[in-house]
Amino acid sequence: MYRNSMKIEFPNNSDNERFARSVAAAFVLELDPTLDQIAEIKTAVSEAVTNAIIHGYDTESGIVTMEGNICDDVVEFIISDSGVGIPDITRAREPLFTGKPEMDERSGMGFTIMETFMDSLDVRSEVGKGTKITMSKRLR
Repeated sequence: MYRNSMKIEFPNNSDNERFARSVAAAFVLELDPTLDQIAEIKTAVSEAVTNAIIHGYDTESGIVTMEGNICDDVVEFIISDSGVGIPDITRAREPLFTGKPEMDERSGMGFTIMETFMDSLDVRSEVGKGTKITMSKRLR
């Protein structure tokens, strides 16, 4: 049973990445996290949402869903899209791999950053159906 949970949906507009970061930070406040923990969570959520916005729908419009759950002292975030999916998750999780090499600002470190800042990371994807990223962090 969750102590608290939330779910929001928003268009895959790049401005909504900042919105998702703010929501994640506000959601974890009841666990009294450190400033470092808040920064790490915001960064991990930002990477997942940015991936959904940039890679999930390519040039099409779509919806990104962000769920948050708190159970005891663990926070879990689930970021999902119903977009193009990831053909090779293992390859996509390799450091420096990017599915958008034409975009100079893409470093290919999104999954690595999520793994570094969170305690667990699970990536599920099906081509043509979308991607679901589930990550969690213990805060005490």
